[in-house]
Amino acid sequence: MFGVYNLKDLSIKKGELDLKVEAENGFYSYIRKMGDSEVRKIILKDAEVCLNPVEPVNLPKNITNYLYIGFKNPVLIAPVSSAEVYTTFPIEIGVIIRRENVYEDIDVFSFVNPKFALYGEPRGGVIGRYWEGEVFGKIPQVDPLREGILKLTILNLSHNWCEVSKAVFDVYGMEIYYNEKVVSSIAEMRIHSKRVADTSFVDEPLLNNMKKSIGLYSAKLLPMLSTKFTMEWGV
Repeated sequence: MFGVYNLKDLSIKKGELDLKVEAENGFYSYIRKMGDSEVRKIILKDAEVCLNPVEPVNLPKNITNYLYIGFKNPVLIAPVSSAEVYTTFPIEIGVIIRRENVYEDIDVFSFVNPKFALYGEPRGGVIGRYWEGEVFGKIPQVDPLREGILKLTILNLSHNWCEVSKAVFDVYGMEIYYNEKVVSSIAEMRIHSKRVADTSFVDEPLLNNMKKSIGLYSAKLLPMLSTKFTMEWGV
């Protein structure tokens, strides 16, 4: 389903999703029906349409730019060591029109319902898009319309064993890649103590034959803005 389409040829039915474009009165009507919701927009000129996974913090509206992944089973990591694990993150799909190399997002939808949770204290903490993910030792098989794969390198810089039960990320630095079978992102967690760590994303594909998604947040990123997030309320 992910890929680039001619606007006038766009027609997709997948489960409860019915997405199409109809030509009428010299214009184009973008129509997306999903469950009880319906989105209709008029597009005045023909264009290319890109359907690809985007940063999973856009629904139901822009509440947060943090992704909060809670692990179903905590991970124990030895002192002064590193490990690579795989977990998952929720998929949101952006509909982006392109004409003369100018992009505009016109719709975002998802096959999973968004949840939110507070990381940290009520006054100083952050609200994150919450997702419960399992931890795997190798790349898992998942439904790419619902779950992406996050490759996470954990570096324990402390001299203690550390138990990791969560990871919080600033999606301004998130880079997503995809092919027909897999959606992925790569990240790193650097643990400084049993309570403090920082996280960041790495701009690399998980596999060789993957395309880079057009992100909704990367275009808004100021050059001086740090995308590292410091977890101060426990890992």
